[in-house]
Amino acid sequence: MENHDSTRVLVIMPAWNEAESVGDTVREVLSVGCPYDVLVVNDGSSDATAEVATEAGATVLNLPFNLGVGGAMRAGFKYAKRLGYGRVIQVDADGQHDPRNIGEVLAGLEHADISIGARFADKGEYKVSGPRKWAMQFLAKVISGLAKTRLTDVTSGFRAANDRAISQYLDHYPAEYLGDTIDSLVVAIRSGCKVTQIPVAMRPRQGGTPSHNPAKAAIYLGRSTFALLFALTRKKSVIPPASTTWAQEAS
Repeated sequence: MENHDSTRVLVIMPAWNEAESVGDTVREVLSVGCPYDVLVVNDGSSDATAEVATEAGATVLNLPFNLGVGGAMRAGFKYAKRLGYGRVIQVDADGQHDPRNIGEVLAGLEHADISIGARFADKGEYKVSGPRKWAMQFLAKVISGLAKTRLTDVTSGFRAANDRAISQYLDHYPAEYLGDTIDSLVVAIRSGCKVTQIPVAMRPRQGGTPSHNPAKAAIYLGRSTFALLFALTRKKSVIPPASTTWAQEAS
């Protein structure tokens, strides 16, 4: 593998049995007209996800069995680091993340190490209710306190990272349930990464089956609280000092 221009952006797209939607999502990202390279991490799919993604123009990294989103993203970060990408962004293969918002989320990296595309920041009509809503509000409040900035959607997978955050993720990026969003974010903040959020509108899934339903909402509340408490016990990562524009402004 040859190193890429560090100014290019790697779009990491974890995908598990997303043959129905991944092709259109890849094509939509590539049609935005920006220097984005797309890496689909085929997370042990049993359908034609890999073939469809390749035909659409993505580079495909095939995992031998299903690791979950956390494991898939960790593989994507290793790929990005090895090939010299300075910025990466996660985009879901199901089409819920609008590729037209990628540039806006990436722009947040001018002032932070991690930029989150937030669903509950006065933009769009995405709604949740019941225990799932309570869990998200609780997590947002606690993690906002840790980050010393207002965050409304700490479980969003639509997030970008610069080279400093990529290094931290490689040191610690969990694969367990909710670890890829809550645990990774908490440890990154405690390790010195600055986080910001950008309002985005979420779209309906373009195919496949949702990972959550009302019957799982109460379980989500308990698991999310456990994930947060567990994250607070993790050791901090040692990462390179900040050398970006936002760090110079902060000083």
